[in-house]
Amino acid sequence: MSNSLTIVAKRMAFSAACLGILIFGIVMAILGALLPSIITKFGMEMSKAGSLFMVMTFGMLGGSILFGPLADRFGYRWILVLSTLLISLGFYGIAVAGGMTALVGALLAIGLGGGVVNGGTNSLVADIYPENRGGGLSLLGVFFGVGAFGTPFLLGSLLDLYTYESLMAALAWTMAAPLLFFALVHYPEPKQAEGFPVREALKLTREKPLLLFGAILFMQSGLEMTMGGWTSTYLEQEIGMQGSRAVLFLSFYWAGMMVARTGLGKLLGRIGSYKILYGSLSISLLGAILMISALSQNLAIAGITLLGVGLAAGFPVILGLVGDRYTHLSGTAFSLVLTIGLTGGMIVPWFIGVLAGGTTIRTALGILPLLLLLIFFLLGRVRDSTGE
Repeated sequence: MSNSLTIVAKRMAFSAACLGILIFGIVMAILGALLPSIITKFGMEMSKAGSLFMVMTFGMLGGSILFGPLADRFGYRWILVLSTLLISLGFYGIAVAGGMTALVGALLAIGLGGGVVNGGTNSLVADIYPENRGGGLSLLGVFFGVGAFGTPFLLGSLLDLYTYESLMAALAWTMAAPLLFFALVHYPEPKQAEGFPVREALKLTREKPLLLFGAILFMQSGLEMTMGGWTSTYLEQEIGMQGSRAVLFLSFYWAGMMVARTGLGKLLGRIGSYKILYGSLSISLLGAILMISALSQNLAIAGITLLGVGLAAGFPVILGLVGDRYTHLSGTAFSLVLTIGLTGGMIVPWFIGVLAGGTTIRTALGILPLLLLLIFFLLGRVRDSTGE
């Protein structure tokens, strides 16, 4: 367990988690940043483009189901190594894809690897720092923001100079670099090294608070995937930005999230988790209204940035609450709520693509405030069920 690690070993394991979540940040941002270029290359309609998010998130769903039982049974080393390798191969697959079949296969590989990395790194940090899970997960989220912010920023700067295929090939090789580091780090011992308790794990599926946490992450993931995936297209089609410039301004969303998570750990020590969540939702609601009603670039960018700030607390705070409540099978509990959450990340962007195909992307994004109001309601239900 975490208390068997030395301080140096904990720091190395945390560094591995930060590097892993940075890679997941790249995974989360990459499709949205490339979407205008992919639409142009393959001549896609909006509804078909939206289905690409479903493909990648379906892969993430599989990774989220797998990582928890595997981490609780075997530990973290090889799930991080193999999943990162899969992401690297998927990025190279996008670079060489000449048709939809190859593109779909690459996105599935990226999603599967990303789901394992996301769940594994969050669960790892919760194990390393049981005394301050929320703070540790918030700091981890900063590195997610670095990857997610840097991806559209760099691509937006470079797409006028290089093809997206050459950039993806270079990124694929870069993703392979951390493999040796992941293999050499010392991690906490597996919680269930003698055998995985299937019956006890199945009981988690009937835990009302855990299911409510999962439902909140369903909405949260849908919001995050929508913002990461459709923002550049929205800016291009509704606000009239040039494609590379729209990709560049997508980075404002991730920057807002990254900056907010930098201070989140300190706030958690002073303000209760639920107060932080309610405050963050209020900021998100304001940002969503600004963005979808904006007629100017400045208002749209302000709304996008506020959404990044407001959505920053969702995953680290909720996962901290889950880790505190289900310590004996934290990997499996994380696996369950992340699986439910990523289902929302698969369905919501796809649904927005379908709506946009029949109306406009601005009209379709009108469901964002509704999702935020649903999270308000679900938080109240969680507090009622836990008595907090």
